[in-house]
This record gives sequence, C-alpha cells and structure tokens, in this order.
Amino acid sequence: MSVKKTFNKKIFAFAAFLFLAYAATGQEDEMFIEIDPAEPAEERLPRVFRGLSLGMSLEDLKSALKADPAFVFRGDRDVSFLPNSNQNLVDSVGSDFIKRAFFQIKDDAVFVMAFEMNTEKVDHYSVFTTFSNKYGGPLLLDPRQSEWEDDETRVYIERPLTVKYIDKNVFDSVISESRAAESSAVVQKQEFLNDF
Repeated sequence: MSVKKTFNKKIFAFAAFLFLAYAATGQEDEMFIEIDPAEPAEERLPRVFRGLSLGMSLEDLKSALKADPAFVFRGDRDVSFLPNSNQNLVDSVGSDFIKRAFFQIKDDAVFVMAFEMNTEKVDHYSVFTTFSNKYGGPLLLDPRQSEWEDDETRVYIERPLTVKYIDKNVFDSVISESRAAESSAVVQKQEFLNDF
C-alpha cells in the first residue's frame, strides 16, 4: 500500500473520530434542531406583520408602508400592475432588519406578503426558533425552507432568510386559474397545429 493511501486513510479516520466526539458532547448546532411536528400550535398562524395584513386593500397597504419606519416606501412608484391577471405587485425597500418586502394583491386584497430579512442584523435560527416556540413545529422542514399551515394561512421561512405569509384560499384559486389558462393555451396550440 502506498504512503499516500495510508495517509488518506489516517486523515479520514481522524476526521470521523472528531465528528463522533463532537456529536457525543451533545452540543447543539443549527443543523441539529429538535422539533415535535405533532406539537399543536399555541396560536393560529399570524396573518399580520407590523400592521401589514393579508386581506388588506392596496390603499391601506400603501398607507401602512408609509407610516412604518421599517420601510422606505416611495408611493405609486413601488406599485406595478401585472397584466392579464387583475393583480398588483408592491415592492418596497426596507430599513434595519428588513431588506426588502413584496406584496401581491388580487381583487384589491393582499394575498402574499414576503419579507427578505437583513441577515447581518437577524439570523435564520432566531426567526425559526421564535416562530416554532410560538406556533409549534413546522409541517414541513427541509434545508431550503420550513412551512406552517392552518385552514387559512401558510407561512414559509426560507433560507437564507425570507418570511412569506400566504392566504391559502386566494393563492390556491390563482394557481387553479393559471393551470386552466395554461391548459387552454395548450389546446389552442394543438388546434392550430392540426391545421397543417
């Protein structure tokens, strides 16, 4: 056996020993989070963050953003109309803990709120554990995101750190409408191709 292979085996064995020794100490790390997903939430999932709420109108949203010092909202310049969908998108820069916020509006009601956090000021673990302690363990937990859900609301905490609040009923209807439109487009395309 060559010297190089023997050296590599020794390094691997030493690394494995260090890992096992670290694991045996019982030190907790962000990668090792104990959650009981069956644990019931203490409260219903929130639909409001800093006075911004799912279901609020566009005008109420604009007023709330202007009044909150956590956002640098520039008024109608930060509001876009999404064609063919009867939807608006509001995109606001944040300050301090919030880097940026996005709001999706359909039929004059907010149905998605997304807050991209400033990871230099607040970390994923702190937000995740605070949310878990208040609302119970997540329904879904994977390396990219955690998901909580009740009858009306879905909340995602995504890495590196974005918190999304979604009105389930409106979001699901938007998805259904989108699928129906896609199906119709596929049928129209096939009908056109049949003309050849």
